[in-house]
Amino acid sequence: MLTERQREIVKATVPLLETGGEALITHFYNTMLGEYPEVRPLFNQAHQQSGAQPRALAYSVLMYAKHIDRLEALGDLPAQIVNKHVALQVQAEHYPIVGACLLRAIREVLGAEIATDEVLAAWGAAYQQLADILIAAERSVYDRTAEAEGGWRGERAFKVEKRVQESAEITSFYLVPADGGKVIAHLPGQYIGLRVMVGGEEQRRNYSLSAPANGKSLRISVKRELGGKVSNFLHDQIQVGGTLSLFPPAGHFTLQDSSKPLVLISGGVGITPTLPMLATALAAPRPVTFIHCARERSAHAFRERIDQLAAEHPQLTRYYCYDRAVPEDQVDAEGYLTEQRLGEWLPASRDADVYFLGPRPFMRVLKRSLHNLGVPDKQVRYEFFGPAEALA
Repeated sequence: MLTERQREIVKATVPLLETGGEALITHFYNTMLGEYPEVRPLFNQAHQQSGAQPRALAYSVLMYAKHIDRLEALGDLPAQIVNKHVALQVQAEHYPIVGACLLRAIREVLGAEIATDEVLAAWGAAYQQLADILIAAERSVYDRTAEAEGGWRGERAFKVEKRVQESAEITSFYLVPADGGKVIAHLPGQYIGLRVMVGGEEQRRNYSLSAPANGKSLRISVKRELGGKVSNFLHDQIQVGGTLSLFPPAGHFTLQDSSKPLVLISGGVGITPTLPMLATALAAPRPVTFIHCARERSAHAFRERIDQLAAEHPQLTRYYCYDRAVPEDQVDAEGYLTEQRLGEWLPASRDADVYFLGPRPFMRVLKRSLHNLGVPDKQVRYEFFGPAEALA
């Protein structure tokens, strides 16, 4: 149980986290991944090298410390963490490893004069409180998913039924259960976790589900990333008839019930979760605006499908923006998606639900532009490709 004194100690460390939290978390990661190989598959090495993972954890720890008295003020952050953990199959036995390495990093980075035994005891109690909350929430999701029709616990073998080249960089994999059973009905916007062995090392990744639930199969659409271990392995090695180990669908970035106008905005491979959202939304009469940005025509996946849906559904308006375009591309704009251009494409009434996903710089600009253009902040939803962190 976290005492009042311990709460005060944790809150008093907030300035230290604000100034040196990322260095502390980097030290923590280096220690944990170096000494506990069993947790390495849970962490994307590319996110480690880029600093995205340490930044995300530093942000999460800072938010937790700031709101230790009112955890409800964390908003969607706990749900984001729980869903990321579930998709990668984080288990209760992983938490003591993380806790021990975090306390060790606090002592070794801050020094014994600052990170006294009392400070470490306070942070140990605070960490255990958070771990208990997350473990209980994750157990609930694991149980609910396993008990649902077509659901499962842990990994399940899926066979590649079909591969489709969607663009110069993106390939879709159509996956069916190797056991011939049903597939749980995922929500529009969710993703799956995938476990593969690459070069003798276990790797785990999350990929958005790019087609609506049908009870029989799943589809992921994977961009070949420069230097990406798993994406290149999938593109080069996984053919029709191959088998992949999948964890059940997860994710809280899902289409919410609403009758308000819907706006879906994506950049690059961020289009993948918007596709099942779009298909679901078009079953109702609500107006839908679909905006997609790509580098060029060859990188634009699913254009023909979106054009077909626009021809079939008068309530759908679609816009395309390419960084580089030629006349035959027939795009609505060239260059970056500016605030002025976005304002011209949004519904006249700003009382709309907006979902967006894409590269971080793209998302930062979008978030600021949507706010400036008068879209209510509470009706703007977004998701990260990698670790959850703030959009500055």
